[in-house]
Amino acid sequence: MTLRLYNTLTRAKEDFAPLDPANVRMYVCGPTVYDFAHIGNARPVIVFDLLFRLLRHLYGESHVTYVRNVTDIDDKINARAQEVRGSRGILDVVRELTSATGHIYEGDVAALGCLPPTHAPRATEFVPRMIALIERLIVAGFAYEADSHVLFDVSAKSDYGKLAHRSLDEMIAGARVEVAPYKRGPMDFVLWKPSDNSLPGWESPWGRGRPGWHIECSAMGETLLGDTFDIHGGGIDLVFPHHENEIAQSEGAHGGHALAKVWMHNGFLNVQGEKMSKSLGNFVTIHELLADWPGDVLRLNMLRTHYRQPIDWTVQGMKESWAVLERWYDAAEPIAAPSIGGTVLEALLDDLNTPQVIAELHRAEPEELAGGLSLLGFRPDPGRIAIRSPIPVEEIARAIAARNEARKMRNFREADRIRDELAQKGIQLKDDPDGTTGWDVKR
Repeated sequence: MTLRLYNTLTRAKEDFAPLDPANVRMYVCGPTVYDFAHIGNARPVIVFDLLFRLLRHLYGESHVTYVRNVTDIDDKINARAQEVRGSRGILDVVRELTSATGHIYEGDVAALGCLPPTHAPRATEFVPRMIALIERLIVAGFAYEADSHVLFDVSAKSDYGKLAHRSLDEMIAGARVEVAPYKRGPMDFVLWKPSDNSLPGWESPWGRGRPGWHIECSAMGETLLGDTFDIHGGGIDLVFPHHENEIAQSEGAHGGHALAKVWMHNGFLNVQGEKMSKSLGNFVTIHELLADWPGDVLRLNMLRTHYRQPIDWTVQGMKESWAVLERWYDAAEPIAAPSIGGTVLEALLDDLNTPQVIAELHRAEPEELAGGLSLLGFRPDPGRIAIRSPIPVEEIARAIAARNEARKMRNFREADRIRDELAQKGIQLKDDPDGTTGWDVKR
């Protein structure tokens, strides 16, 4: 069986062949640490954690390098720091803000069952590498200095737009571009910009300033993974301009060598059928959800939809995910020697087809269920997900068996009595089309 992944660059599923099977390398754009991460931010973390686990399973734990960066240089961070700065130095406030927010983020994603990446570089640690990269782009004719800024000249890159699959004219027509007199072209993007004393800044050949967003990831990826690596991932919203610009500047600095072989992007997330927005009142953070739901429930709810498809995040979906995990954990917990079923692995190898994986787990034997859950990042133990049933699970199972027997004997009055009695105790039964009966805690 061969791992096949959908490549945004080619718009096709391709057989995955690592550049070096002894060092499979993946880079994923991580958080900008100035506030709590919202639930949409959890999707790429979970998706690429699953891919990280699968690659480790296929190539060995020590043969996979996973980089997920931390953006701690950003104008949103600067604006938040200005709000709470007082009389303190701006750099001290930024460090304090990003450190505290980053710590919360790490705890939140750990609660979602995500492994720590091999490296979690912070942009502030790589500013000298960014300056060196910009200097190479200027020498190669891909960048120019203007009015204390350094900008990438997109007209110098003939294939600019190849990831977004749009021509330069199409991108100009459809983009919101910053109008500035020092730009040669409307799509030229900032590599370096000046900082006054109220903003964080570093000394450079172009004066005191700070890097643009896109150059940060190029420098960190180059340093930790090399000029070309296997997989670059992130949310679909990053295809343009962020990843398109990463490709342009990295290939420009590296003599045209590809930045990544495979580009992977997860789909958008809506909440209760609407785009998440603070103005709509449906903006929800990972931290808030973890106060009411176990992390494994959030993880399963995310994996029930294929990663490339849009997902609608609903309370009902969370309840269903919780009920599924309770049944799975009850079956898988006693297994001492779990194994991974061939059908489960086959589904994962097909571009992380988690809906098919979940279907296979529903009919798996207990030892295969336990192995599949482990590979997906779930650990069936009481500390991970509490069964919040108001009555013992064994009592529910006995009641369901008695009800099924009553229905078999066409004693529907007794079957209804058992159902209603369980409902009064806080347990809601669900008769599935395949003839089985599930249950959920009424919340």
